[in-house]
Amino acid sequence: MPKHHRHLSVAMALFLGLSCTSCLYTKRVILRRGQKVTAGKAAPLLTATKEELNARIETIYKAINSFQATVDMTPSIGSVYTGSITEVKDVRAYVLFRKPAEIHIIGLYPVVRTTAFDMVSNGMDFKVFLKAKNLFIEGSNSAPATSKNKLENLRPDAFLSSMLIRPAENTETPALVDATDEDNALYILYFARLGPNREFEGLDRAVWFDRTDLSLVRQTVYNDSGSLVSDTRYSKWMKYGTSNIDFPSHIDINRPLDGYGVVLSVVDMKMNAELANTQFVLDRPEGSQLQLIGEKR
Repeated sequence: MPKHHRHLSVAMALFLGLSCTSCLYTKRVILRRGQKVTAGKAAPLLTATKEELNARIETIYKAINSFQATVDMTPSIGSVYTGSITEVKDVRAYVLFRKPAEIHIIGLYPVVRTTAFDMVSNGMDFKVFLKAKNLFIEGSNSAPATSKNKLENLRPDAFLSSMLIRPAENTETPALVDATDEDNALYILYFARLGPNREFEGLDRAVWFDRTDLSLVRQTVYNDSGSLVSDTRYSKWMKYGTSNIDFPSHIDINRPLDGYGVVLSVVDMKMNAELANTQFVLDRPEGSQLQLIGEKR
C-alpha cells in the first residue's frame, strides 16, 4: 500500500515563518561602555571631522603649560607579546612638567616610601638615578634600552609622550576612520609621517576617540618599521585647576618593544603651577657609578 506524504505549499511555509519571527531572527543587545543601548533611549553617537578631532587634541594640549602631579604608579614587566605581565604595586611618584619638554619624576618604594628612582629630561637628553644600585645613567632620549632589568629602562620621555597627546605636526597629516561596530563606537585619527616633499613615509601614531562623548581614550605610536612602540589608554577624565583643564586621571602606558608598562592614577594635580629651573635639575650623587647610553646632544 503506498505511503502518503504531507507537503506544505511554498506560500504556507513562508506564512508560518513570518508568523514566528523568533524562529528566524535573534536580537543582539549592543553595549556602549558596558550599558545596554535600547531603541529610543540611547543618546545618538556624536560625529566629527578629522579637523574637529585634531582641534580637540590641540585645545587640551595648548591649555597645559605645566603641572605638578602626585600619582600612584604600577610599573610592570612583560607584555601581551610575551604572554605574561608582572606588576609592582603601590609605588608613589611625583611628576613635574613644564613646556616645551621638561619633565622630572621621582618614584618612591612601596610601604617605606624612600626614593626608588629619580629621573629628568629636557626633551633631548635624560638622567636617571637608581638608588638601590647607586647607578646614575645619562644619555639621549633616542638611545636604545640596554638593561636586562626592564624597569631600569624606564625613560622620562616615554612618560611625557604618553601623558600629553600632541596635535598634528608639520611633518604629519591626519586621516580619519570610523571604527564603530557592535561592540565599540570609536573614531581613529591616524597621523601619517611625511617626507621632505610631503610624500607618505609611514604611520606615526593613531589617536582613538569614544563617539559617545568624543573623549580621547587611546594613543598608539609606531616606529619607522611599523612596529608598535607605545600603546596608552586614557580614562576618568577630570577638570583640574581654576581654568578647568581636562586631563585623564587614569593612564595605562604599555611599551611592548621595551618590555614594560606603567599605570598612573592621579592622586593630586596642580595645573599650570609656577615651577623653578632648579626643579628640573638632577645632579649625579657623589660616589655613584656612571653609565652613559648613546651620545648626549
